[in-house]
Order: sequence, then structure tokens, then C-alpha cells
Amino acid sequence: MSTTSIQQNPLLRFTTAGSVDDGKSTLIGRLLYDSKSIFEDQLQAIESSSKKKGLETADLSLLTDGLRAEREQGITIDVAYRYFATPKRKFIIADTPGHVQYTRNMVTGASTADLAIILIDARHGMMEQTHRHSFIASLLGIKHLVVCVNKMDLTAFSEERFHEITQAFRNFSARLDIPDIKFIPISALLGDNVVDASKKMPWYKGNTLLQHLEEVHVGSDRNLQDCRFPVQYVIRPQLNESRDFRGYAGRIASGVFKVGDAVVALPSGMKTHIDKIFIGERSIEMAYPPQSVTMTLSDNIDLSRGDMIVRENNQPESVQELDAQICWMGELPLNPATRYIVRHGTSEVKSMIRDVLYKMDINTLHRDDTDTNIGMNDIARIRLRTASPLLVDDYRRNRTTGSFVLIDPGTNLTVAAGFIS
Repeated sequence: MSTTSIQQNPLLRFTTAGSVDDGKSTLIGRLLYDSKSIFEDQLQAIESSSKKKGLETADLSLLTDGLRAEREQGITIDVAYRYFATPKRKFIIADTPGHVQYTRNMVTGASTADLAIILIDARHGMMEQTHRHSFIASLLGIKHLVVCVNKMDLTAFSEERFHEITQAFRNFSARLDIPDIKFIPISALLGDNVVDASKKMPWYKGNTLLQHLEEVHVGSDRNLQDCRFPVQYVIRPQLNESRDFRGYAGRIASGVFKVGDAVVALPSGMKTHIDKIFIGERSIEMAYPPQSVTMTLSDNIDLSRGDMIVRENNQPESVQELDAQICWMGELPLNPATRYIVRHGTSEVKSMIRDVLYKMDINTLHRDDTDTNIGMNDIARIRLRTASPLLVDDYRRNRTTGSFVLIDPGTNLTVAAGFIS
């Protein structure tokens, strides 16, 4: 199998975000409905619920809204995952809430996304949450962004209004690190330019949203150069027929590993070769991300959870002090006196926050180094000191080895997501 064939992965993970009532759930419902990706009983349940609400047509937003209590409030307050497929591709969608107090949910939903859809209400234009969600998409290293200017039907499908909004977004996004941005005028409620091309906007000559999602190429976004295999578990069966078996199980973070490759075990620095690679009980010749595999080595090396198998001439940094961007998720503010646990890949180490370098103003993208009070949904840059070394890469190069979470040891709750750069 060639590297090119590895990159041709049909699965696309994407997230949706925007301000409250911008139509995120309706858009996903329209995608599922028009692409015929919902079951008949689901449609009947939605139609029944819509009639109870006094609506004449099916409320497609109910396909992704969660609990009944959430529907009664008219808001989505969690990350709703949906799965669907077309003949060209499979999709995993994360629908995230629009309220500012749920920014942390967007971080969760976008953490594994290849692409982000940002919805903007054509009547209101760019809002605070537009800035916030776009910045988070950039912070999380999402390389593909689709800006859907929704509710075009409420602006008489105005081409002028569409271009006003796209220009405003271009001015803002010039300071973000997102290489691929597309703009599509849509009406999620009516279905214009979602799955089928709109006859009401003949001035728009681009792809519909679904066409773009089916065609966008994300295979080259994956890091196939830097070989990183964090060890999650050491397998020792202790059975008579396999008493000498010692396998190292985990998920390939990046790079391509082949049987016979010369590798180095970190942090010991011991050199060896890959003897065999297994997926379950099936032996394979090559492994690549995000496969979960078991490797055996040609030499008997002491490896444990948190160690890493890499190439000799391409190794991560071993650091105990690092600077990182964080999104604070805890209900209690950051407390420098607390010794937080860093969970990085398969490693867990104790740490202390030595300094809050600055807080980010989402609307202006300016840094505020005078305000070091970090509360829920704030984004800040910190300096962290760990009790033992971590094997890290820059997040822009490797999203797995370049990210971590902070855990409060008192509550065992995740209080922050971090990105090393």
C-alpha cells in the first residue's frame, strides 16, 4: 500500500458552530433529510413532535437537538454527534451549541474535526460567537473552514448582503491560521444550496454545501512523516503457547510504521527494530494513523504506558517546562496554587502553572497581559512545569502529541484543553 492510498480516506469529520439561533441544527437536519440519511420512523417522530409545537412542516432541527427539556427551551446545550453517508463519502458531524457559556463544548466537538462549518445569520452578520468559534477552529488546527451565510431567504437572497458578510469575515480571518476558507449562501430552512443548488440565487456559481463536503480533500492534512507511537498497554498473555510474547498496544499518532523499521524507544533511547505488527490477531506489514495496533520488537526492551516508539532521526522534544494555549473548561477559575494533572497522550504527570502569560480577546485577537484571571471559556497562554518530562511536538505539526488536558486532582474533572506551540 502506498502513502497516496493511505491518504485517500473517505471519512470526513466536521463540526458546526455559530451564534444562538443561526440554524445549526436545522442545517444538519436538512443535510440528513435531503440526502435521505434518516429512517422513516425518525421522520414520523419528528413530524409528530412538530405538529405538537403547532408547526405546519417538519422541524428538522429536532434531528440533532438532544433531550426533551432542551427542545422545550429551544436550544442545544451539548455536543450532538450524527453519522451519515453518501455514495461518495462517510461523515461524522458534531453539532455544538451557540451560547457563549458553552464554548468549551465547541472545543470538545472540534478537537477531532477535519473541517468546521461556521454559520452566520444573513440578517445580523458577524457576531461575538462568530469571532470566538473561528478563532477556536484556528487554535485547534482545523485547516478547512466553510462559512455558511444562512437565512438568505430573510434578506431576499441578496447578493450584496452576502458579499458584505464575506468581506467582513475575510478581514477578520486574515489574522487566523486557516489556509482553506469557502463561502456558501444558504437557506437551511428551505434547503437552498445545502444539498441541491438554489434557483433563487443564480448569481452564486459555486458548489452546494454537500458537494463541497464530498469533494474537500483532507488526506494530505494527516502527518505521515513524524512516526509517533505512544504505548498504551503492554500485553503479556502468560499462556504456555505464548509465554514469551511481549506486545506494545496503542494508537498510531502519526507517521507510517512498517515491519523491519529501525526504531527508538523513548525515553530510554534504546534502539531496535519492529518485528511484527498486529490489528487484533491479524498480522499486517504496515500501520498508519489512526489505527490501533500491537507491535512486537526484535529486542527485549523495557517499555511501559506513556513511553513512545519513534524513528531515530525524527524524535519529539522531551520537555518539563512548556508554553501552551489553553481553553479553560472548569467551573472554578484557574488557581495557580493547585497542582493539576497533565494528561498527554498516554502519559499522566503532575504539574504546576508557573505563569499566565496573557488572556486572548476573542473579538479583537489582541493579547491582554494585564488580566491573569482565567475563568470558564477563557482562552489564555500559560507556562507549565511538569514533574517528569513529556514527549511533545508542536500542535500545528501533530495534533495528538501537541495537545493535552489538565485535570483537577481533587474532583478528577477536566478543567482545560491545551495546545503546545
